[in-house]
Amino acid sequence: MPIDIDGPNPTGPPSAESGGAGGSVRVFFDAILHPHRSLGRSGFRVLMAVVVAMNLVVAGIFVAHGAWPVVPFCGLDVLALWLAFRVSYRSARQYERVRLTETALTVQRVHWKAPERRWSFHPHWLRISHDEPAEHDRRAAGQVTLSSHGQSVGVGSFLSPDERSSFARALDDALRLWRRPPCPPAPAG
Repeated sequence: MPIDIDGPNPTGPPSAESGGAGGSVRVFFDAILHPHRSLGRSGFRVLMAVVVAMNLVVAGIFVAHGAWPVVPFCGLDVLALWLAFRVSYRSARQYERVRLTETALTVQRVHWKAPERRWSFHPHWLRISHDEPAEHDRRAAGQVTLSSHGQSVGVGSFLSPDERSSFARALDDALRLWRRPPCPPAPAG
């Protein structure tokens, strides 16, 4: 499942995360978003075994007819397929973590070919907008945008439209719960 959501559970036991002077921070929402990959490791092995077997049969046919120079090209398509899956699985290691505590909403983005990035927002002024591309333009990536004080960050662009909607609703519900009395005071400034 591409979305792992914990929360909101402000009435349960607080998180073990320390919040300054030995206290603990209450977590209202914690989600880790992963890109979806429909083919697991065992499926990949089966697929590669079938492709290799088919290529060996085709190579055998070409060798039997005296066209042995074609054989190396039968291996090139296997190599290209393996490399494509390797890149796909490497990009699946990226994730985004969205965490709402009583003091901040933080977004952590870990990408396989870029350094980790973090954004932090005070939940009091946070706005959540959920943009979806038009029905006829499904190639465009929609996203959930978190913004406050001129700073904004898009999250979940690799999720399906239904997953983005579900994520946006869950985060909005957690933020609404955070704002219920007695909500933390707005910071000065």
